[in-house]
Amino acid sequence: MGIAVENISKRFGNFQAVDRVNLEIDRGELIALLGPSGSGKSTLLRLISGLEVPDEGRLWLGGEDATKQSVRERNIGFVFQNYALFKHLTIGQNIAFGLEIRSIPAAKVKKKVAELLDLIQLSGLGDRYPAQLSGGQRQRVALARALAIEPKILLLDEPFGALDAKVRKDLRAWLRQLHDRSRVTTVFVTHDRSDAMEVADNIVIMNKGRIEQVGTPAEIYNRPNNAFVMGFIGPVNILPSSSNIFQNYRLATTNPQMFLRPQDIAIETGSSTSTVAAKVNRVTHLGSEIQAELALDDGQVIMAHLTRERFDELQLAPQQQVFIKPKEAKSFPIDYSI
Repeated sequence: MGIAVENISKRFGNFQAVDRVNLEIDRGELIALLGPSGSGKSTLLRLISGLEVPDEGRLWLGGEDATKQSVRERNIGFVFQNYALFKHLTIGQNIAFGLEIRSIPAAKVKKKVAELLDLIQLSGLGDRYPAQLSGGQRQRVALARALAIEPKILLLDEPFGALDAKVRKDLRAWLRQLHDRSRVTTVFVTHDRSDAMEVADNIVIMNKGRIEQVGTPAEIYNRPNNAFVMGFIGPVNILPSSSNIFQNYRLATTNPQMFLRPQDIAIETGSSTSTVAAKVNRVTHLGSEIQAELALDDGQVIMAHLTRERFDELQLAPQQQVFIKPKEAKSFPIDYSI
């Protein structure tokens, strides 16, 4: 089932949580709502679910006006950030809950629970209680409970938020695989760009109740609409357009700032007519990448990222003089509303 949000707004007192948002989500898509705290992403998710009622605008589900439909009428599965599992029920009973209140025959419920336990890779654990599972396992049970009623849409609010880094990464991959098998239209909220980049077909960047950009992870990263999107979707150096690092970079602009990603800085040990001098302040190992903190002659400090192979070639060390140039930079007009 596809989703269409038409000019929807929601205010809480004096706070404009969602401001005239328009968005279309195709059937079977996996979409991330990404933005900082207070950007409106969770409120938009709740408006889609029916847990909140819009002040204005309309919501369409599968081409049908669902603005005034109840939560149950919308046939939506919702997974909360804190899992919301029933502590006094077993895992199997938690998954079966939505089916039983719909008076589904016991034999069908048992079969469905077994299928879902297999799907979430917890077969044989149906008699355990939530407290006996890890955080990642409890999140998978919450997803299975939402899927049990065969929802047309699955909504997830910060599904990875309470997990440690290793479990978080594993669950991202599992959620992507689950979606590829179920093809349920899925929307999830996150403030972590890695969650969105690794899992989603398309990302909706939100800020101050508005949508700044919609696109694939590659489109958002490589062709950001504005300074907010570029800064939020990945690390960036913000420098004056007059900085000497841009003296030989051909980008005609009247904007006062330039945006330069750390991986878009070329570092050499010898000078050329296109490079400027810099000093290595610090080298930090980030795993597959190396981060070099560089001080320019004009006092600006910037961060550059290198592959481990390139770092081994250069043999960078603190206080070493190097020569750098931008491989790609961007410039945006200042938007005072951001």
